[in-house]
Amino acid sequence: MAGRTHRWTDPRIAAGAVALAAIAILIGGAFLGLLAEGASDLTGAAAAFDSYLFRIARFTLWQAALSTLLSVVPAIFVARALSRHPEFPGRQLILRLFALPLALPAIVAALGILALLGRAGFFAETLSGLFGGTWPGIYGLSGILVAHVFFNLPLATRFFLEALDTLPPDQWRLASQLGMGAGPSFRLIEWPAIRASLPGTAGLVFMLCIASFTIVLTLGGGPAATTLEVAIYQALRFDFDPARAVALTLLQVVLTGAVMVGLARLGAATAIDANLPVAPRRFGRVSPGEALANGVLVLAALLFVAGPILAIALAGAQADLTRLAADIAVRNAAATSVVLATLAAILSVMLGLSLVAARQALERQRGGKRQGWLERASGTGAGFVLVIPPIVIGAGWFVALRHSDLLFAAAPLMVVTVNAVMAMPFAIRAIRPAYDAAGERNDRLCMQLGIAGWTRLRLIDWPELRKPLLTGFAFAMALSLGDLGVIALFGSDSVQTLPYLLLARMGSYRTDDAAGIALLLAILCLTLIFLAERFGRRPA
Repeated sequence: MAGRTHRWTDPRIAAGAVALAAIAILIGGAFLGLLAEGASDLTGAAAAFDSYLFRIARFTLWQAALSTLLSVVPAIFVARALSRHPEFPGRQLILRLFALPLALPAIVAALGILALLGRAGFFAETLSGLFGGTWPGIYGLSGILVAHVFFNLPLATRFFLEALDTLPPDQWRLASQLGMGAGPSFRLIEWPAIRASLPGTAGLVFMLCIASFTIVLTLGGGPAATTLEVAIYQALRFDFDPARAVALTLLQVVLTGAVMVGLARLGAATAIDANLPVAPRRFGRVSPGEALANGVLVLAALLFVAGPILAIALAGAQADLTRLAADIAVRNAAATSVVLATLAAILSVMLGLSLVAARQALERQRGGKRQGWLERASGTGAGFVLVIPPIVIGAGWFVALRHSDLLFAAAPLMVVTVNAVMAMPFAIRAIRPAYDAAGERNDRLCMQLGIAGWTRLRLIDWPELRKPLLTGFAFAMALSLGDLGVIALFGSDSVQTLPYLLLARMGSYRTDDAAGIALLLAILCLTLIFLAERFGRRPA
């Protein structure tokens, strides 16, 4: 016992405890603000549970269910088509294109969809002719569904393709020897693998659609197409009705919590990986008819995903980029976005590294004993934050600070901290495998040589962790750059980010400016994701 280090004297465990405490203060403070507001106006909070609230809740679930159905079902067949042809020219390019929606900010994608299908979009004249009148645009439920499918069909396709790639080669060899056609192959070999992945994939897509704030805010088009998160924003920023905001927030937390519990039971991953290692696999014969059908299906999915991306590029190129570059509001918003996103990424990586290190240190100390609460919290605390959407945390602090002079002065702090915590699961996903592997290799030697603390981090761990840390930093910064949730509540004329300014220019019908800003934001985020992928790529 004399030589054993107490857990609280280990700086890694102490750092993990501080990180957990900071997360608890951020989330707990938001809930305290909501509960205090609700307790101060119990009548108003109770009255907010009216038919309007439940209608919004029904629409939230309905649009999420429709979005999931329209995303997941086509993704099954697109993934199968790609799986049946593992070596055709351009396949890797298509898979890379399917990763781009993960990197695009939601408001940029919404603008791309409007540039294609909006009232003044590229296809407006064609659609007006087809519908025998003036094309009204794609606002409302249709716009929300198109945007959700744009984001989630490629994601679901990649998950299903990964599931199909796990099939043993012996099954395909036996199917080829038996002369099994496309129908029996799908029913007996491919469908069981897809079916195993289906509940988790559909649950994750459903969760993403329930917590979709920016898409509904920009494409919802009015009260008839409003979700709980957008209603929270409207209750605080436009209606000044904190009691209703509290009721909406509590209902949103209940819904997201129920979905996350379901996801945990299904074993679904709650963090999204942009990389997809797919090993080519050779099949038996593919009939010409099946090859043609697969080609049409993949081409249709490719055009659907590439359309908004190309529309962003074309619309942005038509904007007066020189004037925008000289616009002081754009320059200030760009500088604010970069500074806040950089600080959020640094904090996110620090929190993630602290939790990863604490979990490993606690695991080493307990030996074969039962896992303690601190180790469980360090390992699963990152996933828990996904239960609480950013708009909910922002709403809680907005309500708590609304009577003070700190409301809008706290905007930078709120944006940095909330974005850092929300990006933390992605940072941990990048850091943890490398940190655990480095610990397995170096812990015993460092203990024998007495190398610990800053010296170990600088000499031993940093060379192995540099790339994963940079990967997590780039992902976190890209997510923070494109976020609109918290800044939509706390933003003002004095504190504006690029997404906030883009939304303002769209609201004032300055579409050319909005297109130019969207192009700039897309380039920044895609560059960061590209760097993250490059840093995270392991050498062969």
